[in-house]
Amino acid sequence: MDNAKLVFDGKEYELPTFIGTENEPAIDIKKLRDTTGAITYDPGYGNTGACKSSITFIDGEQGILRYRGYPIEELAGKLRFSAAAYLMLFGKLPTEKEFTDWSKALTQNSFIHSSQVNFLDHYPSKAHPMNILGSMVSSMSSFYPHDSEDEDHVNINIQRLVGQVKTIAAFSYRKSVGLPYIYPRTDHSYSANFLRMMFASPAEEYVVPKVMEDALDTLLILHMDHEQNCSTSTVRMVCSSMANIYASISAGINALWGKLHGGANEAVLDMLTQIHQDNGDYMKYVNMAKDKNSNFRLMGFGHRVYKNFDPRATLLKDIVDRVLEEMGIHDPLLDIAKNLEEVALKDEFFIQRKLYPNIDFYSGILYRALGIPTEMFTVLFAIGRMPGWIAHWLEMRQDPDLRIQRPRQIYMGPTLRHFEPDGTLM
Repeated sequence: MDNAKLVFDGKEYELPTFIGTENEPAIDIKKLRDTTGAITYDPGYGNTGACKSSITFIDGEQGILRYRGYPIEELAGKLRFSAAAYLMLFGKLPTEKEFTDWSKALTQNSFIHSSQVNFLDHYPSKAHPMNILGSMVSSMSSFYPHDSEDEDHVNINIQRLVGQVKTIAAFSYRKSVGLPYIYPRTDHSYSANFLRMMFASPAEEYVVPKVMEDALDTLLILHMDHEQNCSTSTVRMVCSSMANIYASISAGINALWGKLHGGANEAVLDMLTQIHQDNGDYMKYVNMAKDKNSNFRLMGFGHRVYKNFDPRATLLKDIVDRVLEEMGIHDPLLDIAKNLEEVALKDEFFIQRKLYPNIDFYSGILYRALGIPTEMFTVLFAIGRMPGWIAHWLEMRQDPDLRIQRPRQIYMGPTLRHFEPDGTLM
């Protein structure tokens, strides 16, 4: 591939180029400022590649999502979450023995340190579970060794993070409703353990419905990684300072908490509820979204990366239908969602703007069907995203090009001025 040519301030410069394994061309601008004196301006980093990665590939124009080379359609609904997490973290699918050992290790390392449980007990009962999750993960560095150069420490901390995130989440829910904690079991899958810890009673046996277990597995896999999104980029940013794994992941959790990131599925459910309470008049809200003088926008449509149908939404739509049918649930919000989707796929306003339904459009409805309270939606997102965050942390610490991340800025403030003391401020 030829070098790129840049004409700037009357001079011509050549910039190196390279191509990724999926034929994505890139211009290497590492020495741009040194050679030209200029920097790039790219708000939101929409055109800036901050790293080379071998974890996740997205083609937004074609609606393609692959983990470690595997299409999402071949993983979601066909693997247990813990098997997909192994693939995400270690770059290959586990053998039967590796899967058994890995699943057992996740359960054995899912028990929260007793002093941390005491820490959790002192949160207010109405504390948001994302606040609890972020601070509890951050505090893990006070309880466990976290030498990033010791592979044994790294491996056990990976198991602790993936294992304990669901325990912290379930405990925070049970605390909020005044229920005693339920601990995980080695004879349950990852998702079955989470559902049991959420909803079981100590007074009787609780059998996790398989349809719920399978649906949660799929949901978590669909959320597992999505390239350099806000929370993943935050993990990488913090990791670049050589912060420990717990500090880096906690930062990602806090980034995910934002309503424009992990909180989007809550916003979808709020919107559907609002429409339902307004006699289900969904066309009223479609017209409001199309009105340039209105501030209303339909939540769950469009995506920063996908300019086609979000492949995760395609998979999730089928799962929602199946779960509601098998569990005998009629949800009027789903009827509204289907009507909105039908309009969006046929209306030129949405087609021209490529406003297709995304994963948030259906995930909130599925969480609702599984009995997950609304304030826990983003926590479920974090549970699914945990292996992805850790995979990026692992990849970055092994990157030979690792440098502490330090974006530039274009200064637009006052030019040089001087302070002349007159005694009033002294």
